[in-house]
Amino acid sequence: MVEFTRRNLMATSAAAALGASVVGAGRTTAEDVDTSRAPLVRGDLKRFSTTAFGAEVTGPFVFGDGTLLYSLQHPDRENPAPYDKAAVGYFSDFQFSFDGDSDFEELATPETNEERRTVRSAAGDYEILARERDRINGGTELLGVPQTPDGTNITSENFSGSQYADAGYTPDCNQFVATNDEGTEGYLFTNWEASPGNVSRIPLSQTEDGEWEADLENARNLANTAALRELGGTRINCYGDLSPWETMLSAEENYGHPRVALTASVGDIVEQGTGKGLRGAHEFWNRPNPSQIQSAVESYYDDAWNVQGYWAITGVEHLAYYLGADPVDQSAGGKNDLTPIGDEYPNPYRYGYIVDFRDPAAETPEPVKYYVMGRAAWECPDVQSDERTVYLASDGDSKGIYKFVADRPIPSYDDPMDVAGTLYAPYVTNRDAAVERPAADVDLEIEWVELGYASNAEVESWIAEYDDITQVEYLETHTDWMDGDEVTPEILEAADKAVIEGGNRDYVTDEEIVEWADQYETRGPDGVDEALRRVPFIETRAAAKEIGATIEFNKAEGIDSVEAAAPGDYVYFGISELNDDMSNEMGTLQVERVDGGVVYRAELESDYNVSTLEPVIVGPDASDPAAIADDALINVDNLSVLDDGRVLCCEDADQFGRSYKNDCLYVYTPEDGLGDGDGPR
Repeated sequence: MVEFTRRNLMATSAAAALGASVVGAGRTTAEDVDTSRAPLVRGDLKRFSTTAFGAEVTGPFVFGDGTLLYSLQHPDRENPAPYDKAAVGYFSDFQFSFDGDSDFEELATPETNEERRTVRSAAGDYEILARERDRINGGTELLGVPQTPDGTNITSENFSGSQYADAGYTPDCNQFVATNDEGTEGYLFTNWEASPGNVSRIPLSQTEDGEWEADLENARNLANTAALRELGGTRINCYGDLSPWETMLSAEENYGHPRVALTASVGDIVEQGTGKGLRGAHEFWNRPNPSQIQSAVESYYDDAWNVQGYWAITGVEHLAYYLGADPVDQSAGGKNDLTPIGDEYPNPYRYGYIVDFRDPAAETPEPVKYYVMGRAAWECPDVQSDERTVYLASDGDSKGIYKFVADRPIPSYDDPMDVAGTLYAPYVTNRDAAVERPAADVDLEIEWVELGYASNAEVESWIAEYDDITQVEYLETHTDWMDGDEVTPEILEAADKAVIEGGNRDYVTDEEIVEWADQYETRGPDGVDEALRRVPFIETRAAAKEIGATIEFNKAEGIDSVEAAAPGDYVYFGISELNDDMSNEMGTLQVERVDGGVVYRAELESDYNVSTLEPVIVGPDASDPAAIADDALINVDNLSVLDDGRVLCCEDADQFGRSYKNDCLYVYTPEDGLGDGDGPR
């Protein structure tokens, strides 16, 4: 057992971290090397589908009868109809058999331009149920498109300023909640990966001949309900899961949450005496034209750095309009001018959570955010069958996987705001043994570091203390500017530089995070001052990094296990890219680089803990030729485990040396056989 103290967990010296950050904190640009034993599959991998050009394979869901559904996310607009628009569809006349890997022959690679611009499958035809901006809810809404409180669609046609994604263009997770025993009627919940975020609910039913039909007349965008708006709405709803209590769990992939770049910690900033080279996007959330901070930094400094997550604070001003803010003057060439928003503005600590849609068949489902599970760029949750243990993946560079354990089964709480439990971050204990070894040969041994204990209501009360901070406050707090004065480029620069130097003083401060970590070391996680208990729940990544947890995973994209998984079954973790801080000298893991990513699995122990991540699929090198890359899993994204233990693996691929430029859906069969969710094989 490792004794977890801040002193023996901190793995990288401040000097090393600062050196990397000052010269640039972007993606690693090292030349690709020939990694041993990459690609590799421990078992069998078969291509089931290729998606239309430009589109990701997202949101796989398999109905009880074995029918597969997935989203066609952001396809190329030059594809022939209907593949030129984002859509959700299913594969007609095909069902997985759940009795082995004999239900389809592998799909060949696409050979022609026509094949590359359609959805192809090994069996069945892709039948579209709904497409972006279809008219829904009696014609009052457009599918996937949030509205302002007065009913104006939040689209680029109606609002200027930065936009995270075209409204309705990015459907992701799909989960079907049946409303009859046969599983032939129910509601399809779909995430929309944008800002403002959205979750739609479409009634589905199965006909007598096994086909599925969507009732768009009675479909709804839940973003436009008062219940979700009262929570502040959502941001960047990405993947998710169907909970054991049969509700949609939507993950907010809030990429804009980093307050420090890559391997740096807040302690590095305090030691350096400035945040220059180290500040992340969170600190500029309230800036007028927030996503322009990167270009601003590049104009302020000759030695500029990558403000991690800056691109993901696009759409924050649109989120303010969703909440009811009056749009500022938008006549400046399609961009907001420097007039600050001073009425409604989103609180950054209200985004980056798992959202549970309770009572899913009600006229308006009840949305609940599990603040107590921590704040991050969540790609997905995976709730175990004990209904207490939750594994979570935070997407992006130098992020983490996390664990939350509730005191008792989550649905047993009469009020979900009473859910209470402990949040954990990972610490890889065999880092030295992994240095410069092929990823295929390295099992990652994990111990879980307790970050803190709280209830959902407690965390929400801490978050509420930061409500009503607007762009006006950003300027007033960090300069001598007063509301009503003209905002000049010089004023904005002064505010930005004040934040770069001393942090955003409207939110949790650098000093509070460092003090929390100091008290954590001397008193333990339960002994910190009451005022500091909030730190690991609303500044999760910064807190975990400050005590030296292993926050180096690059694009932790998918987690899933078989339904009703028991001790002895596996949880699968998809790491889209094993590079940057997992493989360079700045990180502490330093396994050999695999740009194509790795799928790990971990066996559930008697208490639903996992402690060993075993690589079962290793992607190719970026330099591998088409003969290798064509049939390899590249940049795994969503994962979904079938009832028989096979794993659906979706790609969000760079394609590397492939002869085609399409993402694929693969079916993985483990080499040691299939499970049934009833424990050890």
